[in-house]
Amino acid sequence: MAHVATPVAIVSSVDGGLPVGTTVSAFTSLSMTPPMVLVSLDKGSETLELVAASGRFGLNILASDQTSTALKFAKKGGVGKFNGVRWDLDHEVPRITGVAGWVACTVEQIVEGGDHMIVLGNIVAAEHVHGEPLTYHGRVFGTHSAIEVLQ
Repeated sequence: MAHVATPVAIVSSVDGGLPVGTTVSAFTSLSMTPPMVLVSLDKGSETLELVAASGRFGLNILASDQTSTALKFAKKGGVGKFNGVRWDLDHEVPRITGVAGWVACTVEQIVEGGDHMIVLGNIVAAEHVHGEPLTYHGRVFGTHSAIEVLQ
């Protein structure tokens, strides 16, 4: 799947008032009515445990200038990932400052998918915030570039 371009996001939740999160590239829109998304998290993910326990999560869709944030949150272990990262609590989930888009969800269902769990989320708030989204393709970060379509 490394040859498929994907957006990059951070799934966020709260543990005892402290923010936690992990970088994901496996997420997508699921439904318009009702508005839903799905996100895939490793079965061993600490963030998955907290999302399941709290029943809610944030999806922080990273901007093209947030590569270092993506790398920071991709590391194993949830402690300290938010150190040095500006964020606010919005709809009871961490919202990272400067993201290209943001979605707050309640958990509808969690289903098994191989070595991952697929979290189905009902969207309770969403906003396109700014800038171009960060993408991941061929094991390299980048962003989307429009091409001229000849007719």
